[in-house]
Amino acid sequence: MALLAAGCGGTPPKDVAVDPAKPAISKPAPTPTRKPTAVLKKGGGFYKDDGPADDIPDGLDDIPDAVPRWEPLHKPATRPYVVLGKEYVPNTTLKPYKARGIASWYGKKFHGQKTSIGEPYDMFAMTAAHTTLALPSYARVTNVQTGKSVVVRITDRGPFHADRVIDLSYTAAYRLGLINGGSGQVEVEAILPGDPAGTAYAQVAPATRPAAEADEIEALARRLALEERPVQTPPPPAGDTASPAGKGVFLQLGAFGNADNAEVLRGHLSRELDWIAEPMRIYAAGGIHRLQLGPYATRADAERVAERIRATLGQRPTVVIR
Repeated sequence: MALLAAGCGGTPPKDVAVDPAKPAISKPAPTPTRKPTAVLKKGGGFYKDDGPADDIPDGLDDIPDAVPRWEPLHKPATRPYVVLGKEYVPNTTLKPYKARGIASWYGKKFHGQKTSIGEPYDMFAMTAAHTTLALPSYARVTNVQTGKSVVVRITDRGPFHADRVIDLSYTAAYRLGLINGGSGQVEVEAILPGDPAGTAYAQVAPATRPAAEADEIEALARRLALEERPVQTPPPPAGDTASPAGKGVFLQLGAFGNADNAEVLRGHLSRELDWIAEPMRIYAAGGIHRLQLGPYATRADAERVAERIRATLGQRPTVVIR
């Protein structure tokens, strides 16, 4: 108690004098960071159940645009293909392109998955997917509303939604201010690597395609288009079950001359159409790799699923019976 009393009654400490000539020493403030947030609106343009990563790195504002350079084209990505009944004939050379439409973005659901050129998709890189531009190639994407532009490297195929013109990486969409809404109106213009102005090369005449190559592409495109027409086989009786060993009623989602491209589409659609119960398989015959869904017990069952896919993606697969 005596010690306690002495402690309480002791002389209070004197204020320490501060020398104005010396700077005050204080704890350094933490480095400010700015992480993008995404308040996602219903009906946005990113893929179902997709979205931002759980851990978004700092500094997305500082990620530079892709730098256009000459690269060898990925030959398997130059062949015509059909997805959900629509025929696509990719560019086999760098050539002029300019279009306006809706851009969407894809994020964590596809992060690390193989793209159409074989590289893993990085949602934090300045890349994009397009249905027909040469792979790889470069494009300038401009937000029509704000005028903001970014340069992206085209590394993947898509989007396979009827109303969209390009799929951006998460970072490219963030830089354009399209994250919160999920999509937005953009202008897409191809870029010629080495162009001193760094702009699109709409003024440059497209390279002439060799006649033999053009004939081969057109013939394959016609062949795929014919295969994608609805099968005229009469529908099986109600309640009739699908035949075993790969026979029956199927939905054809895509047809490719290259197995890797069919596999990439299967990965994309498996994640996008994750409500589908039937297996999604690739069947190879005659040099064509067909991505098909099924079998279904009846044609009516297949038609119901085809209509649901149309409501989701805006394009409808065709019914095939084999």
